[in-house]
Amino acid sequence: MQNEHKPPPADDFVLFRESMQDVAPLQPLNQAELALKKPPAIPLKTIEDEQQVLLDMFSDEYDPTELQPGDMLSYLRPGVQHRVFNKLKRGEYRVAAELDLHGLNIRQARAYLAEFLVTVYPLHGECVRIIHGKGNRSNHRGPVLKTKVNHWLRQHDRVQAFHSARPVDGGTGAVYVLLKR
Repeated sequence: MQNEHKPPPADDFVLFRESMQDVAPLQPLNQAELALKKPPAIPLKTIEDEQQVLLDMFSDEYDPTELQPGDMLSYLRPGVQHRVFNKLKRGEYRVAAELDLHGLNIRQARAYLAEFLVTVYPLHGECVRIIHGKGNRSNHRGPVLKTKVNHWLRQHDRVQAFHSARPVDGGTGAVYVLLKR
């Protein structure tokens, strides 16, 4: 056996470079995405504040006029045409949505009405109906919800006009409400 003389081992790094000289990298250097994107923050305080605004939107101050169970409710915001209001009074608009407040206390009714007025989106020329009841069981105090609804609707920016409904739609226990889009 002949003793062959082997060359001394080359530096490992040099040897690696020589063997990889024809290999192309898979992606350019420094473009790897190392950190995952953070999910968007949920603004819990903002959501809570917006819900409180809905509750606080309506004042509980009574309107100086006292209502009786059979009294008609009627309101027209300045700038709304009388022709439009007369059409509303006659019940000629299609009722796009309805809210029934029967059996609710004042706090519940205010919350439901506020949420309803913010979330309902009738098409142009349509209205909504809100059933508040006539207040026949309110004894000497007069109709409580009817008085509150009358006052609250006047305060809301989306309400253009309202009028007590025709007898077939609830009469003085309900109102047609024309809303801004």
